[in-house]
Amino acid sequence: MMRSVTVIRSALALAFLAPLAASAQNGKEMVASFIDAHATEYAQVAQQIWDWAEVGYLETQSSALLQETLRAEGFSIEAGVAGIPTAFVAEWSQGTGPTVGILGEFDALPGINQDRTAERNPIEGKGAGHACGHHLFGTGSAAAAIAVKHWMEETGQGGTLRMYGTPAEEGGAGKVYMVRAGLFDDVDVVLHWHAGNQNEAGASSTLANKSAKFRFSGISAHAAGAPERGRSALDGVEAMNNMVNMMREHVPQETRIHYVITYGGAAPNVIPDFAEVFYYVRNPDPENVKSIFERVVKAAQGAAMGTGTTVDYEVIHGLYNLLPNVALQEAMHTNLEQVGGVEYTDEERRFAEAIHATLHESAPPIERAAMVEPFLVTEEGGGGSTDVADVSWMVPTAGMSSATWVPGTSAHSWQAVAAGGTSIGNKGLVVAAKTLAMTAIDVFTRPDLIAAAKAEHEERIPEGWIYEPLIGDRDPPLDYRKPARAGGN
Repeated sequence: MMRSVTVIRSALALAFLAPLAASAQNGKEMVASFIDAHATEYAQVAQQIWDWAEVGYLETQSSALLQETLRAEGFSIEAGVAGIPTAFVAEWSQGTGPTVGILGEFDALPGINQDRTAERNPIEGKGAGHACGHHLFGTGSAAAAIAVKHWMEETGQGGTLRMYGTPAEEGGAGKVYMVRAGLFDDVDVVLHWHAGNQNEAGASSTLANKSAKFRFSGISAHAAGAPERGRSALDGVEAMNNMVNMMREHVPQETRIHYVITYGGAAPNVIPDFAEVFYYVRNPDPENVKSIFERVVKAAQGAAMGTGTTVDYEVIHGLYNLLPNVALQEAMHTNLEQVGGVEYTDEERRFAEAIHATLHESAPPIERAAMVEPFLVTEEGGGGSTDVADVSWMVPTAGMSSATWVPGTSAHSWQAVAAGGTSIGNKGLVVAAKTLAMTAIDVFTRPDLIAAAKAEHEERIPEGWIYEPLIGDRDPPLDYRKPARAGGN
């Protein structure tokens, strides 16, 4: 008897859910058609941001363009949030229902630029480029948010939809300041995406990361006429680097430490009284990052003592490791499979083949752009870091990537800048926007998905854990992309 009742209940549940599933599928078709119909407009927005290539916390025009695009579609805009002039929250709401957030980035990388060509061709006088595809990221997220808003209007679906305009992901940790300001405290689920060289939506983590600029001060003098009177700030930097490089043998093997000397002096015959080095420390565990970073600080202090200089440092950013959410990622992967990958025209294929010829020998074939990668769960942190991670510790979060670049292309390369500035990048944007929009529909229409995502999120958070951002209590480093100079920043 009990088995019969169970079967009847299951049948009734399926009968009840079937119309909901059909309705959700109709909504997904609706948002996909909307994005296709407006793909040219979104491509123009993305490519304008590509042209501007504004770096972290200085993305004034890029942020304003995205805000205006969303405002024109009926979103209310709160600009300058979390003490960041280029950060914003765009919101649209009706009735009662879940609150869904979509993240959008738009900062470029300094020191790399490239024209829209398949051979190395820097643009003269341009100091930055979208080598990580954030022009597509921000615009694709806006496209998804707008499509979902139209679906909500059309169907009467209740809830709140937000797009978060998040500046300075590249080393500035914009989202961390937004998390610290409480901007995600009332959100049920957050969705995001990233430019990439393939289409995937697996569940994976990232490396926690903390960075700082170490600034050494010494005494200037004539390097030949009075060297005994000088104390070289550059010597301090080099001594620090030597000691940190020796540390590499004595840190957990998953650790990554890298640096760049941002200022080392102006002339060989002038002993520099100021020098600066910018460090990143990464590890899968935020606690390991904290302890290794403190060892780097001690190396800096020892270097200053040994060279007769002084040193201080400024923490620039700090990020947690990304918390994967399998429940949400499975939903996003299913939608990505429905959308499919990036199909090249003959002209795009010729461009892709030319780019592919410049890549490493083990680069996958360009046909990979049309494929969707299998669903994988990888708990270990990968090689990169992202400030999405801090969001993921506060809210169940899911992301994906699409083939905005030629398969085998590395982020932060001229090949990524080039492809992201073409129709190949624009097509990847459309794949991502559709996938995000369709996943948002799942979240709005499936309370079971939200419940599963939240339950998994709670399981991953250590008991008694309290969020302590790795940036500490510092204000956003709005000038971190400005070049170092003699006398300090």
